[in-house]
Amino acid sequence: MKKILGLITTIFLAILLVACSTTKDSGTFKGTGQGKHGNIEVEVSIKKGEITGIKVLEQDENKVLSEPVFKDLQEMIISQNSTDVEAVSGASATSQGYLSAVKDAVEKSGIALTAKKAKKESNKNKTAKEQDYDVVVVGAGGAGFSAAIEAAEAGKSVAILEKLPTVGGNTLLSGGEMNVPNNWVQKKLGIKGDSVDAYYEDTMKGGDYVGDPKLVRIMAENALASAEWLRDDIKVDFLSDQLFQFGGHSYKRALIPVGHTGAELVSKLNKKAEKLKIPIFLNVKANDLIQDKDGKITGVKATDQDNRQLTFNAKNAVILTTGGFGSNVEMRKKYNQEYDERYQTTDSIGTTGDGIVMAEKVGAAVTNMESIQTYPIANPKTGQISLLADTRFDGAILVNQEGKRFVEELERRDVISKAILAQTGEYCYQIWNDKIDAISKTKEAHKAEYDELIKAKLLTKADTIEEAAKFFDIDVKTLKETIKKVNSYAESGKDKDFNHRAGLVSLEKGPYYIQKAVPSVHHTMGGLVINEKTEVLDKDGNAISGLYAAGELTGGIQGKNRLGGNAITDIITFGRIAGQEAGKTN
Repeated sequence: MKKILGLITTIFLAILLVACSTTKDSGTFKGTGQGKHGNIEVEVSIKKGEITGIKVLEQDENKVLSEPVFKDLQEMIISQNSTDVEAVSGASATSQGYLSAVKDAVEKSGIALTAKKAKKESNKNKTAKEQDYDVVVVGAGGAGFSAAIEAAEAGKSVAILEKLPTVGGNTLLSGGEMNVPNNWVQKKLGIKGDSVDAYYEDTMKGGDYVGDPKLVRIMAENALASAEWLRDDIKVDFLSDQLFQFGGHSYKRALIPVGHTGAELVSKLNKKAEKLKIPIFLNVKANDLIQDKDGKITGVKATDQDNRQLTFNAKNAVILTTGGFGSNVEMRKKYNQEYDERYQTTDSIGTTGDGIVMAEKVGAAVTNMESIQTYPIANPKTGQISLLADTRFDGAILVNQEGKRFVEELERRDVISKAILAQTGEYCYQIWNDKIDAISKTKEAHKAEYDELIKAKLLTKADTIEEAAKFFDIDVKTLKETIKKVNSYAESGKDKDFNHRAGLVSLEKGPYYIQKAVPSVHHTMGGLVINEKTEVLDKDGNAISGLYAAGELTGGIQGKNRLGGNAITDIITFGRIAGQEAGKTN
């Protein structure tokens, strides 16, 4: 009897506690919303009808991207006591998922919120309208961070301007793989024969020999030093037992960051910038370069999110690292009408060619602008790059709707993309099994993308080829014949159909994964003309004093086509050179 009375007392106290902590206008409530990479679950605290706090319990969004977005949205929601706030530009899917989760929690609470006017931000918290630095870097991607860090370590005062609310740019959205000949993982895995010369030749050939030989040579010769700088100084963690061999390369030479994404690079570069006390001005868009009477670039005119006019003076140099123009459809059409509205893009929303346009206004020369690359394996609904499909570099095959292979899977991106667009429906399917996934490890690394594609019915997992083919209505008989040939080629080591350069892998055993994919605009090879010091040149080939550039907005390195894994090598190598050169100026 005592035990029963004790139990009743415990239950009564629990009910009383809940009643006290969750009154009509107060309490803590959970809500869920759909983000870019799955559910976002939050816990919302409400006190006397006002939201006092929002805690993210679960989410699979990009950590570097989502943290500042969640922080900004929480501040807006609490200040206005309302969930009717605007999504953060540049991260709309993540923003909408967060807002949906908060709205869900508020609806479950049954509490009616009374919206209040947002408090006007005090002037002391706003960016000063005019600021002075030695070096101003425009763009907070991999090239921008590399340049800023090198300039700061040379003793210069440095500022980074970024028009989006988050750092990272395309570096953050990439797989982060970096081509490096003679790297330490090659030595560990016993890969022999690679060299700076082999890498140089692969890059030149991959770009149809249009790239500037002097710049390509600099990239090849400095690739290892750039990777070691990332590893030793920036503390980037690379996998110690795995490399990728991207299309067009003679060897497996691409280092892979932990997590298989650029988030590892960006987070560590950002941490280093914080350690060096480099200010990063987010939501600040650079509009024009400032020139003195002698033509030297002496600063940047910009606007913030409130459209306030800002001036950032640069005593020594301005370094442009704003990326290409893959997200600017009008600019794409201006230089190559093929890449119109029909094409989605894998790029960041901020990749709109701003730095190229700014530099052209002060007389900068451009080159190779018509060369626009698509990534062959992208999400047909969103255009986003598929990192899960990196299994292609370890043996996954591509087939068309009829179930036939139609191209070598390790061909150049432009070759594969054109081949896909020539197939029925202008799409393809990528097929692999657990044996290949065990090599690539992409399912584990990109679980959120895997779940997203399964939900969107763009990917299926099946125990048999028949079952997989049925899901996408692929001709079963032809597909089985294709798989049979692949298995025989894997056993013999010779691909009689397309001469797969790394050797095919057996698809005899399931389970199987089949993913639908289309090409999506990925990289613009054209841009500003620079010299070996990364100085921006005018139309007469003369350096524009005080102006440097690095990364995708430059046009002389990748030629007509960029080989996979070359972007990170490019942006780190030339970003560092730009920062070092700016650090020498007086």
